[in-house]
Amino acid sequence: MKNFALPVVLLSAALAGCGHMSGSQSDSPKKSAGQVLDDTVITSKVKSALLADPDISSLKISVDTEKGRVKLKGEVKTLVIRKKVEAITRDVEGVKSVDNQLIITG
Repeated sequence: MKNFALPVVLLSAALAGCGHMSGSQSDSPKKSAGQVLDDTVITSKVKSALLADPDISSLKISVDTEKGRVKLKGEVKTLVIRKKVEAITRDVEGVKSVDNQLIITG
């Protein structure tokens, strides 16, 4: 049963991610179902990796992935944590680049 749960969670996340596209879809080329699923998996892996780190898990960081390019948004208290979030994100399989838009508030 444990092996069954992960694919269900990933599929649910993929389906949920499909619905949040904005009305400006005509500005960018459409993604295939495979690209949407890949991006959703990458986003899930990044969020899981960030949640696993005690310095970062309590922070509210937005993670958005498009074609393997991850955009990070939110607020952090220090430059060290900002760099750590970026490093963790870069280490996730499938991440091609990181657009770190995290703001330092401390």
